[in-house]
Amino acid sequence: MAPSKQETQRQTILHFWRQGICNASKIYSLTNIPLKTIYRNLKKIKETGNVKHKGGNGRIRKITPAASRAIGQYIRRQPSLSAKSLASKLEDIGVNASRLTVSRHLTNLGYQNALPFCTPMLTSIHKEKRIEWVQKHKDDDWKKTLFSDETSFQLFRNTIKHWYKNARP
Repeated sequence: MAPSKQETQRQTILHFWRQGICNASKIYSLTNIPLKTIYRNLKKIKETGNVKHKGGNGRIRKITPAASRAIGQYIRRQPSLSAKSLASKLEDIGVNASRLTVSRHLTNLGYQNALPFCTPMLTSIHKEKRIEWVQKHKDDDWKKTLFSDETSFQLFRNTIKHWYKNARP
């Protein structure tokens, strides 16, 4: 990766400093780097001996690397988790982040929250198996049969979003 404009300017100023040119106006006339930049970098050279950026700027991230790994594990195990439930799971491990922060973090990791693709209701194989089952059990006494089904399903469309990485299956 090519160095940034600021890094190039810093290195140029340091080069002239090492050549013995310590006057800001002289460096300005040779390079056309803004005087304020030259003064700031010369001050940094006098104080620390180099022009490196000291770093440490900006806000500390809410989601630590350990929490990021935990989020990835939760999503891989159960891709239908919502950002709100992930935020509550993060609170259990000591990270207080909002659902929007969690959602933004997952997006930055390459995940997308989307509905699964629609699948055909019944294939021809399913239909054949159902006909076979009906013919096999048509003479059963249905008054003695107890039906208990606690399954929840959607007739025409799945409404539960999943987190997908890169592309939906």
